[in-house]
Amino acid sequence: MAHLLITGGAGFIGSHTCLVLLEAGHSLVVLDNFANSSPESLIRVLELAELGFESERLRVIEGDIRSEADLNRAFGATPGSTGIEAVIHFAGLKAVGESVAHPLRYWDVNLAGSRSLLAAMEAHGCRNLVFSSSATLYGYPEVVPIAETAPIQPINPYGHSKAAVEQLLADLYGARLQSQTPWRIARLRYFNPVGAHPSGRIGEDPNGTPNNLFPFVSQVAIGRRKQLQVFGGDWPTADGSGVRDYIHVMDLAEGHRAALDVLLAEPPQLLTLNLGSGQGHSVLEVVSAFGAASGQPVPYEIVPRRAGDAAATVADASLAHGRLGWRTSRTLQDMCRDGWAWQSGNPKGYGK
Repeated sequence: MAHLLITGGAGFIGSHTCLVLLEAGHSLVVLDNFANSSPESLIRVLELAELGFESERLRVIEGDIRSEADLNRAFGATPGSTGIEAVIHFAGLKAVGESVAHPLRYWDVNLAGSRSLLAAMEAHGCRNLVFSSSATLYGYPEVVPIAETAPIQPINPYGHSKAAVEQLLADLYGARLQSQTPWRIARLRYFNPVGAHPSGRIGEDPNGTPNNLFPFVSQVAIGRRKQLQVFGGDWPTADGSGVRDYIHVMDLAEGHRAALDVLLAEPPQLLTLNLGSGQGHSVLEVVSAFGAASGQPVPYEIVPRRAGDAAATVADASLAHGRLGWRTSRTLQDMCRDGWAWQSGNPKGYGK
């Protein structure tokens, strides 16, 4: 089992992945500044993993990936003489609308932060990385389902920052390939992560107004918000609402574990993989399914289309299945059931 550094490990995807990795026997150091997350998520991860709060298998460093000192503390936090063997890099900003309003902040955190992390990895002799990328870098897809060979054409600063980090990783991989210290890198482009751990103990807890559909729907169902706005009812889809590929966060976490296993077991390589279900669901389908799962009404109104949206984005995830032996197993109904278990058990999120 490996000693791993998880940046942004207290966040939505990070916390679920930490749980999966602990259950697989790995030891973790989490580096998080808690700007968009809560330390409570990691306390609950320990409970779910049946580990004590003082367990050395999960160490938490409050810090920023842009800080050399914080990164050095994180790389030095493993017990004994064993250093960090691999990094899973979640830390970053992810709200599309916010990135349009504050591009400097997104380029600083997402790109400059990643550059700082990579420099620290080289300095500490760690060259195994799983990177949290995004399907947003495909922009307006020309062909659906979307394969990894589709054009990279982001349409907002968030997508541009993810594409830039991917290019940086490709450059670094190429520069070190013939050296004595080659890199093993997986760039995971995932689609729309939703749901929660089936226990309802950990889930998505966005600050302020949610930027994504599922947490907004669940907050309407719990009574925190009056109604949902559906952006566009005239898309060229079966019911006129936009279609997305939703992936259960536990399937996604298991995909990260599978990618890590492949990187550590195989020769140096640069893997680029879509993580999605390969199935599309419309906004109105999600609203109906969540209403059924929760037993609560989800009132909505259809409003004009939102700039930057596409009619449909669905993954071709066949390459991930072939390379990792991984595919999703949870349905839309599972996503809604588990999302409701989290929201109903934590109406105001973590400790609020």
